[in-house]
Amino acid sequence: MKKLPSRIDGVLFDLDGTLLDSAPDLYAALVRQCREEGVPVPPYAPVREVVSRGSRAVLRCAFGHLGEPAVEARVERYLALYEAVMGEATRPFEGVLELLAQLEARGTRWGIVTNKPGFLTDELLRRIGWDGRAAAVVSGDTLPVKKPDPAPVRLACERAGIEPAHSLFVGDDRRDVLAGAAAGLYTVAVAWGYLDGGDPREWSADAVLDTPLQFARWLHHGQAVA
Repeated sequence: MKKLPSRIDGVLFDLDGTLLDSAPDLYAALVRQCREEGVPVPPYAPVREVVSRGSRAVLRCAFGHLGEPAVEARVERYLALYEAVMGEATRPFEGVLELLAQLEARGTRWGIVTNKPGFLTDELLRRIGWDGRAAAVVSGDTLPVKKPDPAPVRLACERAGIEPAHSLFVGDDRRDVLAGAAAGLYTVAVAWGYLDGGDPREWSADAVLDTPLQFARWLHHGQAVA
C-alpha cells in the first residue's frame, strides 16, 4: 500500500457495491421484468457481478441476446421497477456503518460519487435514512460526464470543501480508481464489492482493502484521519 497523505480532509465513496449492497433490489427488479415478458430469469451471481455498471449491464444478463436496441428499449421500465423495490433489501455492507461513524466522530467529511441517476440516488439515500448525512453527493447525471471521468470527483471535493491531495476515493470498480487518481485523490479499491468480475489488485489503486472493518482499523492505526 502506498503511504497515506499526511492528513486526510475527506473520504469520497462510490455507492453501489462500496457502501451499499444494493444488488438484491436490482436483481428483484430484473426478475419482475423477466416475468412480465415471459423470459427466463438469469441466475443471481452473474447479475450481482455487473450491477456497478448500471441498468444496461443488468438488462444484458436477460435480454442481451436480443441486441443493444432491445436492451435500450427496456431501460425505462427497468428503472421504474427498480424504483418500486429500491431499498427493500438494500443494506450497508457489514462494517460500513462503523466506518462512517468513525469518520464522523473525527470530524472527517465524507461524500458519495456514483453513476446512479440522481432521482434514484436521492430517493435511495432518503429511504435508508442517509439523506443530508454526506457532505457531498454527485450522481451520474449531475454533470454531462460520469466516472471514469474525474470531473464528478472534483465536483464532490469542491462541494464537500476538501482538498483532493488530502482526500481518499474509495470504490469497487476500476472506473473508481481511474476517476479518483485522475482527480488527484489517494485511491482505495475495495475487495468486498461487486468488482465487475475483475481483480482489484490489478487496478493500480494506492491501496486494496478486504473489509470495511479493515479500512476503519487502517485509518485509525495510521492516525491519518483528522
